[in-house]
Amino acid sequence: MGDDGIHDYLGAVKTGTTIMAAAYDGGVVMGADSRTSNGNFVANRVTDKITTLAENIYICRSGSAADTQALSSYITYFLHQHRIEYDGLPEVKTAAMLAKQMAYDNKNSLQAGLIVAGWDSRNGASVYAIPLGGTLIQVPFTVGGSGSAYVMGFCDKNWRSDFTREECEAFVRKTVSLAMTRDGSSGGMIRTLTINEDGAHRHLTRGHEVPVGWDEIQGTSIGEIKA
Repeated sequence: MGDDGIHDYLGAVKTGTTIMAAAYDGGVVMGADSRTSNGNFVANRVTDKITTLAENIYICRSGSAADTQALSSYITYFLHQHRIEYDGLPEVKTAAMLAKQMAYDNKNSLQAGLIVAGWDSRNGASVYAIPLGGTLIQVPFTVGGSGSAYVMGFCDKNWRSDFTREECEAFVRKTVSLAMTRDGSSGGMIRTLTINEDGAHRHLTRGHEVPVGWDEIQGTSIGEIKA
């Protein structure tokens, strides 16, 4: 509340999301919700938080939308120059290092939690987590954003190193849907992206198709809610 008794919406934290990536034998699956929040308001219900860096590399963005969009644009520009110079698709770790360096060098000015993932001919599928502050960690799976706190236990228990593509895609969709159930700043639709040697393949789970949590109200009107 402000001094005048009115809610101080301008002072609210302008973040909130759920992003994740998980590797399987032969590729990676990235996932994200589609809600962009501005404090207590939903600014965009259908945001695409999985951004293309190169044909074989993508980035999941959390934090300040403006900061992460600017970072993604810079990384895409530098990777394009890199591809011209070396005449080939860049490696995933090259993109991750670029993201890490920019996030770390500007850690006092930016609010950006990132996940870089993809597939390249030298290293295969790989996932890199870049949390706030610019640390770079290669991991088999990772979850970020405000919704991550609700689902880390689920991920630790259910992730397996021998996932098939279909199992990994189902795991990512389930994880994001559980985070959306508990986190008020995550919501909308579930976007997933599978990257492997054959390219990148997107899938969209629309709002009415997202699994409902066991304790969520499912009635369409007040009259349908039973005591």
